[in-house]
Amino acid sequence: MTIRPGVSQSAEHIDRSGTTPNVTTVDTILDLIRNMFPENLVQACFQQYKTKRKEMEPPKLPGNTTTTTMLPPLTTTIMSAVENITKDYKLIGTYSDGINVLGLIVFCVAFGLVIGKMGEKGQILLEFFDALNEATMKLVQIIMCYMPVGILFLIAAKIIEVEDWEIFRKLGLYMVTVLSGLAIHSIVCLPLIFFVIVRKNPYTFTLGMAQALVTALMISSSSATLPVTFRCAEENNRIDKRITRFVLPVGATINMDGTALYEAVAAIFIAQLNNYTLDVGQIVTISITATVASIGAAGVPNAGLVTMVIVLTAVGLPASDVTLIVAVDWLLDRFRTMVNVLGDAYGAGIVQKLSKKELERMDLTSEVDVANPFALEATLDDDDSEKKSYVNGGFTVDKTDAISFTETSQF
Repeated sequence: MTIRPGVSQSAEHIDRSGTTPNVTTVDTILDLIRNMFPENLVQACFQQYKTKRKEMEPPKLPGNTTTTTMLPPLTTTIMSAVENITKDYKLIGTYSDGINVLGLIVFCVAFGLVIGKMGEKGQILLEFFDALNEATMKLVQIIMCYMPVGILFLIAAKIIEVEDWEIFRKLGLYMVTVLSGLAIHSIVCLPLIFFVIVRKNPYTFTLGMAQALVTALMISSSSATLPVTFRCAEENNRIDKRITRFVLPVGATINMDGTALYEAVAAIFIAQLNNYTLDVGQIVTISITATVASIGAAGVPNAGLVTMVIVLTAVGLPASDVTLIVAVDWLLDRFRTMVNVLGDAYGAGIVQKLSKKELERMDLTSEVDVANPFALEATLDDDDSEKKSYVNGGFTVDKTDAISFTETSQF
């Protein structure tokens, strides 16, 4: 609102490109719920469910009737019927390209809970998936060796595809506004939240995520960046695997703070192009709608343009004007994806801080149950009927004291 990038120009002076996505808020939210329960796990690895609206063919109107009367021969009376035409749409369920991360997470959580309840019988599956994960990370490390070359060609292909460089001058102020907002959010807001809660240097944390941020900047997909994000968070920033393997995939699906900021700025820019004055209530509506709509955005390139239509419709702006910013979206999409990945990493660090006691308690329990399960033998003392633990015939500890009990069991 301060920079006002759309005041100095009008929509007629900007070339349109692409088409307007036909989406609604209800369809997007219902698709999000539908994707939580995929019907095919293999298909969920590369496709996700999406509702499309197909326009039905209007009923054929009767042709114009021409009636010739017995009046003079050159006199002809033409009667035509003009009727209002209502467009009907048919909802069609299709599958679009993109990983259904949310559905995979829901299945993995349920599957993990079942394995945990199985006890020793589920230990074989647990070891299998641990080994599979290690093998996958080894492959990712090999791919990272030649990733810079691949990224170079990806960027070169995008630059060669640009035909009209004049569009960058026309939308220059808009691009500066978006990049400034993303910079403030990633350099000031996110680090401040991280520092207040974790009490550690946020910029050192960001430096540890540098490789993941560069990867997100180049490939423009938070879902495709996940393997690198795992590696940076666990190896460089020492975040527990139990935290990263849950928080980061969920964040790549629903934590789209960069996309939400971008959609809010784009909506205000389009409003200024159309000389549409926004009051405080409408600005709040844009902010809330952009936040909710970004949750339904897929973690694939240019997914924010689809949910942008929802934001524009919420405040009565023409949805067709989304085509005004398509020409530069490929560039801005890379920067907002980088902010999304950074927000996911900060979230994982904050969750680890808040879950520190729970993680330590789980570690102590696992040391007793897994590392040395046969070191403890319970007996019953006839005098005071208290449960005792005898370790190597030496120390006697009351089992009601969990901390002392687990520490002594290591002797």
